[in-house]
Amino acid sequence: MSPAHAAAPGDDYPQGIRANLQQFVWQAVQVFLVGLVLGMERTVLPVVAARDFGVPPSSFLYLLAFVIAFGLVKGALNFVAGRLSERIGRKAVLVLGWVAALPVPLLIGYAQSWWWIVGANLFLGVNQGLAWSMTVTSKVDITRAEQRGLATGVNEFAGYAAVGLAGLTTAWLAQRFGPREALLGFASVVIAIALLTALLFVRETLPWARAERQRHARGTHAGRRPRYAEGLAEHPSSRQVFAYVSWRHPTFSALCQAGVANKVADTLLWVLFPLYLHGRGLGLVQVGWVSGVYGISWGVSQLWTGPLSDRIGRRAPVVGGLWLLAAGVAACVLVHGFAAWLAAAAAMGVGMALLYPNLIAAVADIALPSWRSSALGTYRYWRDTGYAIGALVLGLVAQARGAIEPAFWVTAAWLLLAGAWVWARAEETHPARLRGERP
Repeated sequence: MSPAHAAAPGDDYPQGIRANLQQFVWQAVQVFLVGLVLGMERTVLPVVAARDFGVPPSSFLYLLAFVIAFGLVKGALNFVAGRLSERIGRKAVLVLGWVAALPVPLLIGYAQSWWWIVGANLFLGVNQGLAWSMTVTSKVDITRAEQRGLATGVNEFAGYAAVGLAGLTTAWLAQRFGPREALLGFASVVIAIALLTALLFVRETLPWARAERQRHARGTHAGRRPRYAEGLAEHPSSRQVFAYVSWRHPTFSALCQAGVANKVADTLLWVLFPLYLHGRGLGLVQVGWVSGVYGISWGVSQLWTGPLSDRIGRRAPVVGGLWLLAAGVAACVLVHGFAAWLAAAAAMGVGMALLYPNLIAAVADIALPSWRSSALGTYRYWRDTGYAIGALVLGLVAQARGAIEPAFWVTAAWLLLAGAWVWARAEETHPARLRGERP
């Protein structure tokens, strides 16, 4: 019988970072590699779209088509990954994600038109939806409830630090070897390493989730007992989980809309911000530095923002992050100069760090282990569909006004309203804070 389907006694799979340190590290390595593949596009493609593929600078919707494709596919695959991993296991889904990435460098390297890039991002969306989802789910499986802020913080640190590093590295490689040659070589090496390490070193973690549920059922769970969301059966259908997390439960639905808002902002910073900076005289490497500072500050800051939520709860960091991100987005068009844009990028990175891992931790806090992966998949569906929503809305705004600046103001307002929604509708989810204890 495979590990994914083994009926494991609850005591055979202890939870905790220290008890599962080796697997925790390997999962962090995997998400670092996932982040490298995502980040390789962030500086190079938006700037060279017109030069190499004939995308007119004012055709914002055409330019953003690759993000729309990415967001729709990744969002859908997030939910599929969560549900599928409860049947065939986390590792199998992770490996499938890396297999799906194999065509990406070839499509980019030998692209004959911008639609080849759109096609590459369909495969990239599958990769991200399957592989990144499983690194999050696996870390949640093997850690205790009161460590999930730290666990998700480390996970998203590794992923988004890699996004920033990849953006800077590929900008330098593009200057030296050419943009498509740089992306072809960089992505091919990363994907090969990732697939090999996933096959050789990553363990299946589904038995940990099943053992956790058994301990709760027997009343032998050590540590704080979460207050799971009520109103859903022990083994619900896919449709029931999706509806419950999307809109039936007020806390889950508030967290989902916050996820959409943060990806609308990330779409702006992925595609339109580099164009905005390039149009104001920054060279490709300088744009890479600004994008890199945003990604690296986002990644590194999660090393303290995740543990912060383990101490003070999830809701305040999420709301504060949404509002700080809104302030940083507005600052992008209010300031001028390389140093000022670096500072705005750093502020936006910290804002993302405050909200990003703690939204994931909050969903994991109150979802039953038997359907937690599906709940995380539903949240991640809405969050990453935010890429497509953001690309469509911001593209239409920029297209209608013939300028990028209005898209910044729409994004800032969206983030402010999203923070207010979480503050008004979401309950605190940390198991200790629910009871007024000190975490």
